[in-house]
Amino acid sequence: MHILVADDDIPSVKLTSFVLEEAGYRVCKAYDVQSILQSVDLHNPDLILLDVMMPKANGFDICRQIRRSSDIPIIFLSGRSQLQDRVMGLQLGGDDYLVKPYEPSELLARVEAVLRRRNSDLLNPSTRLNQGDFTLDPVEHKVFFADGRSVELTPLEFRLIYYLMKNAGRILNVSQILNKVWGYDYEGESNLVAVYIRRLRTKIERDPEHPRYVITVRNLGYKFEL
Repeated sequence: MHILVADDDIPSVKLTSFVLEEAGYRVCKAYDVQSILQSVDLHNPDLILLDVMMPKANGFDICRQIRRSSDIPIIFLSGRSQLQDRVMGLQLGGDDYLVKPYEPSELLARVEAVLRRRNSDLLNPSTRLNQGDFTLDPVEHKVFFADGRSVELTPLEFRLIYYLMKNAGRILNVSQILNKVWGYDYEGESNLVAVYIRRLRTKIERDPEHPRYVITVRNLGYKFEL
């Protein structure tokens, strides 16, 4: 799992990063608004730890910007413990709010809980997802098209297209797809994802050899194009 630690306090970032890396997470760091937004686009992290008191724009404003295009889980970190701050953070789309100073064990417990909920939601979506001409139904495991057609998918095919559609326009590499859709980390090359991408295309693309929606980005991965 890849976590972005976003805080202008360099010693705090170093300490938090050390705790996370010791627990087995991959960590990237950002210290201002621009580097945070760039890291989100570049790394597509699984979770963001976002300090509220950032220079130029506070964590709440940054959260608003991220939520315009992404539902990456966000845990706010803040020295402000007032109820209204915690409520605002959650209302803006934060997944948790942790008050500084905090014990490393509590940080890890919050991180694990948010990631567990995230993966549970991904692997077992409960609401319909609409993107462009597509509507995914998690109950029937079907994709419905704007022209009235529908196609039934296997559970794995459904999770794969769900993950791609939730990140429409973003390039997802093979490791990210394996981790999110199959639920495990994989080291090395695998054609497993490519096989399922081909199966998926035969069901949802009018011309699977020249796909319109599920696009291969050479040497990088795949993305869902609206």
